[in-house]
Amino acid sequence: MTGKKPTGNTSGRGSRDLRVRVKTAKGRKLSSTLWLERQLNDPYVQAAKREGYRGRAAYKILELDDRYGFLKPGARVVDLGCAPGGWCQVAVVRANALSQNPKKPQGRVLGVDLQEVEPIPGAELHQLDFLADDADDRVKGWLGGRADVVMSDMAAAASGHKATDHLRIIALVEAALAFAFDVLEDGGTFVAKVLAGGAENEMQATLKRNFTKVANVKPPASRADSSEKFVVAQGYRGREIEGGAGRED
Repeated sequence: MTGKKPTGNTSGRGSRDLRVRVKTAKGRKLSSTLWLERQLNDPYVQAAKREGYRGRAAYKILELDDRYGFLKPGARVVDLGCAPGGWCQVAVVRANALSQNPKKPQGRVLGVDLQEVEPIPGAELHQLDFLADDADDRVKGWLGGRADVVMSDMAAAASGHKATDHLRIIALVEAALAFAFDVLEDGGTFVAKVLAGGAENEMQATLKRNFTKVANVKPPASRADSSEKFVVAQGYRGREIEGGAGRED
């Protein structure tokens, strides 16, 4: 896995000529045909297949880490809602979890999900509801300490109602953030997918109180027609705040 950004012919006419078009098959809905056509023409989908990643989402965390550098060799990383495992695959390499470079510290990568996830070399995977009362203690026990990075690419089940879906994903991110407050090491990083909308203003204020740097970014691998963006909060200082980690003012 090289982790390089996909490249291809993007120059006008040549790009159009190379586009794959899918004929509508009997019994296939138009929406399914359009989805298949998009997949076949997505350079990130093709690169993921070529490089062995479990989905195009791997390139989102690659691009975020290229910019902010939070997946360092020796880092202890927790991936919440890790299925199918693309983010864990990236973290294994970046954190040196397999000790690929013996001259650098060896990291730990821990993935948790409600469903069972196929094994990933270098990652420790657990079937766990991170909302359970003892989830934070179990994760710290598996890691042998606190985490340097807590990351989440989770999305709530879509209802088809845009405002409702937005509120659901914000609630999910807030739950992931509360979990991060319990397991992050001082100076740690929280990375999560959110949706642009406005209901996250309160969460953004909480992040700024508890981290030294907070960025909101849409990596190139995020589809242009998607409302998703990612928050990267670095320099966790929660335990410096009077009253404990992650408390409101």
